[in-house]
Amino acid sequence: MSGTKIRTHGKDIERSIGREIDRIDTAPIFSDADAVRLNRLYRGADTRELLAGVLLDRVAGEIAVVSSFGAESAVLLHMIADVAPATPVLFLETGKHFPETLAYRDLLVERLGLTNLINLTPDAALLAKKDESGLRWSYDPDGCCEIRKVQPLARAMAGYDATITGRKGFQSATRAGLPRFEIDKVDAAGRLKVNPLADWDAERLAEYFTRHDLPPHPLVAQGYPSIGCSPCTSKVAEGEDPRSGRWRGWDKTECGIHVPGATGPDEGELPPGYEPVF
Repeated sequence: MSGTKIRTHGKDIERSIGREIDRIDTAPIFSDADAVRLNRLYRGADTRELLAGVLLDRVAGEIAVVSSFGAESAVLLHMIADVAPATPVLFLETGKHFPETLAYRDLLVERLGLTNLINLTPDAALLAKKDESGLRWSYDPDGCCEIRKVQPLARAMAGYDATITGRKGFQSATRAGLPRFEIDKVDAAGRLKVNPLADWDAERLAEYFTRHDLPPHPLVAQGYPSIGCSPCTSKVAEGEDPRSGRWRGWDKTECGIHVPGATGPDEGELPPGYEPVF
């Protein structure tokens, strides 16, 4: 029986004429081979050429930027604003950010001319059920990130085939050798993750800030080279890994949006007998 195929978010949906049941292709949007092909295609290309490919030529399909508006975010956002200022910029508004980060977000959006900022917030009912006190970060940082970051982003990503991140290989040992294109392993959807600044170093970033007169995040001068939510971000001493101030004292290096196998937080609120130390 003949059918009609509709292309949507990288998936083929085949609707057979005369049938009431549609057959939906649930195969991954992209494969590891696609990531390898794109890395080869853009080998040697400069960062703006890569961004033009993903934002204008749509080589990665429907795409959004995920930005923390952190210490180095202005560089990538400046380039994106130059190439395609209406690109969706997803910001995880966890409710735990430094006030300085929220003010910096608003400053960059206005100054760079970004026209499609999307603030992603946690589900209110889930917060009330699993983090009513707001203290989950202090005894279960993975669970806190799951509620406030992983799940809101997962809901938003239903409309996209790929994301652009600001990750760089020099930031930590776990990010060394970061490719420009990779498959997002947080789920089985097969979305692409694009890392345009994967091979940039701190000196190159600083030079770009100076050349384009970009405003720094106000907390950088206070000793925060990597900035996340306020309860889980501490100052970094000279010579330390730039991300060593994130979740200090915990066996945790990522919030969960960049790692596979994230699981939902345990039921309940504070563990029995728990007394936070401040």
